[in-house]
Amino acid sequence: MYQSIAASSAAVLLGLATTTPVAATPFFFSTGNPDGAIATLSRQASTGKLETETADDFVTPAHTLITNATFTGLLVGGASPANVTNVEIELYHVFPVDSAVPPDGRVLTRTNSPSDNNFAAADGALGQLTFTTKVLDPNFTAANSVVNGVHAQPNQFTGGEGAVTGEEVEFDVAFSSPIALGADHAFFRPEVALDDASGDFLWLSAPKPIVAPGTPFAADLQTWIRNDGPGALAPDWERIGTDVTHAGPFNAAFSLSGTIPEPGTLIVLGTGLLGLGLVRRRGA
Repeated sequence: MYQSIAASSAAVLLGLATTTPVAATPFFFSTGNPDGAIATLSRQASTGKLETETADDFVTPAHTLITNATFTGLLVGGASPANVTNVEIELYHVFPVDSAVPPDGRVLTRTNSPSDNNFAAADGALGQLTFTTKVLDPNFTAANSVVNGVHAQPNQFTGGEGAVTGEEVEFDVAFSSPIALGADHAFFRPEVALDDASGDFLWLSAPKPIVAPGTPFAADLQTWIRNDGPGALAPDWERIGTDVTHAGPFNAAFSLSGTIPEPGTLIVLGTGLLGLGLVRRRGA
């Protein structure tokens, strides 16, 4: 009975959201175009390969519904867009939110890093997003890379793993349901899965500080990286520029778009969600 009532209420709210005109202003954020300074691994786990995550930050000025995203990187090792099987997006607050405090001391610092755990996620394999790919340059070279060199201290510095060349590909993502944020400072983390065992996706850097056509903001942080699995860095993160390469710091090439609902719209939505919450408590 509880599930039936809650589902019906959710369906009504969804119907209102999709049929009632919504007063909103557009939201758009971008770090700008790739600059070729570095490319860093961001992939889902697969046989013989650790999950490795790169994350970069953004801000939302008010209550925001994110509907779309883009990110640009290299497909290397002979991989092409035909080998892409999935995209997953996660959002993280800035440490220490959603994290163990104090941290475990395996990295030089967690100040201004992504949190241990994400607060929002969308997975193409679960139908939570759709994506398309666009080849921008079939032969693009980044001057440096970080692929396997992700280590706890005292071995964080590697200098990077050298120049890397691959297909420069833009991923265009549409979320099946908007991701809702308040006025926030958060990290964006994309991952790409491939069916090519020799291939990988490396996220390309963008200028830091952000320049046109990007969206500069005063609190702009740098990209962080971690891997996950036996002996890996997670839940910690380390700074790609400051810790791993002693160059940079770097941003990563991505954009986010959506809407900022007018306050009256938020009140109506909040009232509807409150009603749904009352139904859940009564049925509990």
